[in-house]
Amino acid sequence: MQTKHNAGRLRQAGVAMLLWLGIVLPSLAIEVPTLYTAEVPLDREAENPRGDAYEAALVEVLNRVTDASLTANPEAIAELFPNPAAYVTQFRPGSADSLWVSFDGKAIERTLRGAGQTVWGADRPLTLVWIAVDWGQGEREILGSDDAARTEQEFRSIDRHRLLRERMLEAAARRGLPIVFPLLDTTDLQSVTFSDIWGGFDDRVLDASRRYEVNSVLVGRVRPGSGQPDRWSYFFGGEQRAFGGAPEAVIAQVAGLLAAEFAVGGDAPIEVVELNVAGVASVDAYGNLQRMLGNVAVIERFAITEVSGDRVSYRVEVRGGRDRLSRALRFNGLVEQEGPGDFSPGAALEFFYGL
Repeated sequence: MQTKHNAGRLRQAGVAMLLWLGIVLPSLAIEVPTLYTAEVPLDREAENPRGDAYEAALVEVLNRVTDASLTANPEAIAELFPNPAAYVTQFRPGSADSLWVSFDGKAIERTLRGAGQTVWGADRPLTLVWIAVDWGQGEREILGSDDAARTEQEFRSIDRHRLLRERMLEAAARRGLPIVFPLLDTTDLQSVTFSDIWGGFDDRVLDASRRYEVNSVLVGRVRPGSGQPDRWSYFFGGEQRAFGGAPEAVIAQVAGLLAAEFAVGGDAPIEVVELNVAGVASVDAYGNLQRMLGNVAVIERFAITEVSGDRVSYRVEVRGGRDRLSRALRFNGLVEQEGPGDFSPGAALEFFYGL
């Protein structure tokens, strides 16, 4: 019980470090509530300091919620958003010479969808990051969530340890990707060693990751200053991918993969899908299910068609089709069930609540 409590605290603390405020859902998703806020430099000597800051903040926001090809095209952004100030809901002075800006996310999404651009919603996988770092001259360590457990002999590595972690947190924040690092408590250290990570014994790392209740795991082998490329393995959705490169570049690749999986194009067709969810055995379960469906980005509308015992049937209008809805529901923690009509494109999706 204590182990599960610690893992829950880590999820909350890690997301708070990254995004100021993190909400842990009772599923495999993290809601990222700060996608549409940004703090950017404010050049008081510019002709239009606040207007320039609004434009810079909008680019940061778009980098988190839409396709990278748009954010790399200033002309396209200017055409879609000729007046960024029209989307601003709040602003205030930030630290030093900066401006904190909050945008109307729904309005930005409508503009993107109206132009056929993709939109990546607020529910995103929480990624657990294991990194084995070889600093050279026999100094090796695993990057953890904090430095509290370090011995006095290890103090000299705290700054570089912290800086590497902050590099990854900042890169993840730029893409709206929630990440956390392992606690490295007794449970972790009895399960995973530096050699396990460095040697590619990823099964042991994945087993140790189960306690954190994540379905996205990034494993890195980093040797700073050696001239050798860093090596990374990424696990999500039952698949493994290998990357090479600096931490920031790898975070961008992971964010790109997840955006491709979960972002929905504004021009994607809307289809009607029948959905049955069993295991809805209480009023609380029903309320949680209704809220979850309301927050699934690919669902445009849904309505109850029948309630029978603990089984609720829905008519769902989904953008992107049946398979996209199925992936989104699995991602949000529902368990897909096999049914007699599974092989028919028009068959109802069968899921079990069980949360």
